[in-house]
Amino acid sequence: MEEFYRIRRLPPYVFEQVNRAKAAARNAGADIIDLGMGNPDLPTPPHVIEKLKETLGKPRTDRYSASKGITGLRRAQAAYYERRFGVKLNPETQVVATLGSKEGFANVAQAITSPGDVVLVPNPSYPIHAFGFLMAGGVVRSVPAEPTPELFSALEKAIVHSIPKPIAMIACYPSNPTAYVASLDFYKDLVAFAKKHEIFILSDLAYAELYFEGVPPPSVLQVPGAIDVTVEFTSMSKTFSMAGWRMGFAVGNERIIAALTRVKSYLDYGAFTPVQVAATAALNGPQDCIKEMRDTYRKRRDVLVETFGRAGWDIPPPAASMFAWAPLPEKFREVGSMQFATLMVEKSGVVVSPGVAFGEHGEGYVRIAMVENEQRIRQAARNIRRFLETGVESLHNVVPLANRR
Repeated sequence: MEEFYRIRRLPPYVFEQVNRAKAAARNAGADIIDLGMGNPDLPTPPHVIEKLKETLGKPRTDRYSASKGITGLRRAQAAYYERRFGVKLNPETQVVATLGSKEGFANVAQAITSPGDVVLVPNPSYPIHAFGFLMAGGVVRSVPAEPTPELFSALEKAIVHSIPKPIAMIACYPSNPTAYVASLDFYKDLVAFAKKHEIFILSDLAYAELYFEGVPPPSVLQVPGAIDVTVEFTSMSKTFSMAGWRMGFAVGNERIIAALTRVKSYLDYGAFTPVQVAATAALNGPQDCIKEMRDTYRKRRDVLVETFGRAGWDIPPPAASMFAWAPLPEKFREVGSMQFATLMVEKSGVVVSPGVAFGEHGEGYVRIAMVENEQRIRQAARNIRRFLETGVESLHNVVPLANRR
């Protein structure tokens, strides 16, 4: 039977092979160290949990909530932007709460895309950046992910050779998966480019607070006039370790925010009100927890780089995000990232994400998520050392072949 139209536009799930190997290993009782999914393991700050408990069961909190976000939450997000970036936002017209930044990207694609519209997307990049527009009927044109002059050359070429002309471009810094960080000067050039060619910027700033080199990553909205062409998405998933709470925001250009708000009004009634109240408490409350989480990830990064390096795998230290973007060890470069990630599970019990899952230009790399404690990262390094030193053919699987399906 023929697949539905939108399903045909999606490729096979690229993590399926690795997930099968992971499931087989776990089912056989193997100790799996999962550094694949960017799923924070740190607890949500206590004052946020307490506000959730305090709000649960109060009158009217079990009813439908506001799709665009309760007023206090949108004001809290506007206050965060003014405090952190010096950017003033109107919480009524320039802020909308989303069910995580992923939902925001998917629905903004539905809001602004006509069939055949072209969107410029970094490659490699977080999958929703491309597939949100593919599902909306758009066409994706890949551009380099690194914020360098070469990116602008590629953007210019894409403008010239794309028919119809692109409607928008995606920016994601600190980047998932590559951990690239952009400067404010880069954003000034990006805004100038967008205005020159009359296209929108859709910026993913989910990792704004996970930085390790002392200089906080900027927002593109800090550029004067950027709001004329820009909407930016943030998330509480990593900043406050609230991934399962599904709380994010889109802020910026009023026309796009209005379109996104209208689409969302047909699709959802917003997050559960106590979750929104607790998220408001997170944004308005003490911010020491953010620094503590940042320090934890920095220590994990340092342990990962040191121990993996001693194991024979040199990992470039990421300047930001919760990921390391690691080139395949030399002897495995011919097998490709998918096969290498599968072998890692089978031979070392360590899960990483194949770079090709983030676009064809991610081939030759894997993404390593720093979502295990330092002790587990050291254990992963010991397992990997045996894997790298012993070789694929002679090292036994962590799961006996008889137990694999």
